[in-house]
Amino acid sequence: MKRRSFVSLFCLVALSTMASHATAQQDPPPAGHALTTIASLDVPRYMGTWFEIAKYPNWFQKKCATGARADYSLMADGQVQVINRCRLAGGEMTEAMGMARQIGPATSPRLQVRFAPSWLSFLPFVWGDYWVIDLDQDYQLVAVSEPRRQYLWILSRTPQVDPVRYQRLLSRLQQQGFDLGRLETTPQD
Repeated sequence: MKRRSFVSLFCLVALSTMASHATAQQDPPPAGHALTTIASLDVPRYMGTWFEIAKYPNWFQKKCATGARADYSLMADGQVQVINRCRLAGGEMTEAMGMARQIGPATSPRLQVRFAPSWLSFLPFVWGDYWVIDLDQDYQLVAVSEPRRQYLWILSRTPQVDPVRYQRLLSRLQQQGFDLGRLETTPQD
């Protein structure tokens, strides 16, 4: 029992140290460019599978080689189950399971997601912002980020995207202050 308490305490301290360090390292958003979201999000319509088309590189997807995708399922309590999957360089699939919650009214495009264990969900720093910043009217192509623009994902209902629609989305992201030079295309299986 003492070992379990020690491990729990160690994890808690490590997570809080990492969170405070990450916050201190982030650059502020571009001046005069507050990140805007879409006007409203129909969460039930958003559920299902989304294939990653491109992203800003990040540490938690570093081992993903191909086929990254996210599966969203609405739970009875209004939260969203999130399952992120990708194929590693050796060919095996890996997945991370998390939860998302909507922030604000029922049509809010601002969510928070966590992949930490549920017993840590009371800690604010285990939740990351998940803002829907661009979404076509058919709910087929989406861009997701967070207020500081450190992360960016472009997701689609299909593994391939119409090049014209993709270029239009990139133009809108550039107008929102995103550095398209950082964007990395995700190889599909």
